[in-house]
Amino acid sequence: MAMMTTEMKQCVDTCRECHGVCLEMLSRHCLEQGGEHVAAEHVRRMLDCVQICQASADFMTRGSQLHQSVCRACSEICRACAESCEKVGGMDECVSICRKCSESCGQMAA
Repeated sequence: MAMMTTEMKQCVDTCRECHGVCLEMLSRHCLEQGGEHVAAEHVRRMLDCVQICQASADFMTRGSQLHQSVCRACSEICRACAESCEKVGGMDECVSICRKCSESCGQMAA
């Protein structure tokens, strides 16, 4: 199994951070805010993001040859989550880490 590159290690860390931030924002901020923050479509996007970030980190950590496919999906889902969080407002931390993760995973998918 090949060693992880510095870029891959950074992407794993970013995916894990995105997972944690989105999960915490959803379970604390969104549930407390109500309204658009708990709309089904927004919650699904956030849950998709949480799950794909964990999966991407896992695929890269174990050296899966399929990590590029998962990272491609992660990039797309994180971008959609950032857009949704930006739309509902008050979620700057989530928007920022989702964009960072989308970019990092996009590079891993290339």
